[in-house]
Amino acid sequence: MSTQLESPAEAAPAAAPAGGPRLVRRQRLSRWDLKLSPYLYISPFFVLFGLVGLFPLLYTGYLSVHDWERLYYQRGEFVGLENYRFVLTDPVFIKSLVNTFSIFVMSSVPQVVAAVCIAALLDTHLRGRTFWRMSVLLPFVVAPTAAVLIFGSLFADKYGVINAMLDGVGLEPIRWHVDRWWSHFAIAGMVNWRWTGYNALIFLAAMQAVPRDLYESAALDGAGRVRQFLSVTLPMIRPTMIFVIVTSTIGGLQIFTEPRLFDDTPQREGGPDHQYMTSTLYIYVKGIEDQFYGRASAAAWVLFLIIVGIALLNFAITRYFTRRSS
Repeated sequence: MSTQLESPAEAAPAAAPAGGPRLVRRQRLSRWDLKLSPYLYISPFFVLFGLVGLFPLLYTGYLSVHDWERLYYQRGEFVGLENYRFVLTDPVFIKSLVNTFSIFVMSSVPQVVAAVCIAALLDTHLRGRTFWRMSVLLPFVVAPTAAVLIFGSLFADKYGVINAMLDGVGLEPIRWHVDRWWSHFAIAGMVNWRWTGYNALIFLAAMQAVPRDLYESAALDGAGRVRQFLSVTLPMIRPTMIFVIVTSTIGGLQIFTEPRLFDDTPQREGGPDHQYMTSTLYIYVKGIEDQFYGRASAAAWVLFLIIVGIALLNFAITRYFTRRSS
């Protein structure tokens, strides 16, 4: 009877991993770290958004269907859509909506056009390009209060710089704080001065990402600077233009600081006849000053739905033209 000798490797039992259970635990922790760490990194944004964004939005919607007892400073009984009916039939709110859209058109449309043109100039071989790129951002870093003081000296009714120039050439002075559309023009000028450079740098970053081979090919085909800009630059930065248009729309419909500080009356409610009261200023007056929180919440939700509708309309229009061009 013969026996088969086993090799030492076969006879010896399998060696346990160094560290034993401790190594297995580390491997599990490493695996969980790879799975959970990305969510932990982005969680502060969502937590902060939930606290200062989503919760106030939902609570505002809750308040919009309730009355508010000003005497006891507490939520009253459920009133349904009564606050929305009041807001939508309030002539002051309708006027504030018209003012908001007027200032929005006067500011956002020229702002985007000027920002694209400035970015195109900064994308060329200029001397001191860093200086010019920093200078266009200077109005953005200036505090809104300082900007209002600067433009207040320009658009003052009696002693303003512009009215002094008009008087010097024999023209009638402009009543910037009285005439409705001139006040919109002045506020839109303040918005354009502050935000045009910021949007220009966004467009500049998109233009610098365009491959230079496309410009060389267009130049070989005989295209000039203007033709290259229209046929190469604008189509390549279309996604950035969509982003800027949407953000400008959202910001333009929520304008508050400029008309609030532009008003020189003691009430600061958008002029004596509310000729430049915006929707956000209306919400502020109804909620903070008059303490009608239910009505202010309803006005806020109406403005929110309008902004969402316009943003979706912008997205649909740009998507349609993108598909048509492609």
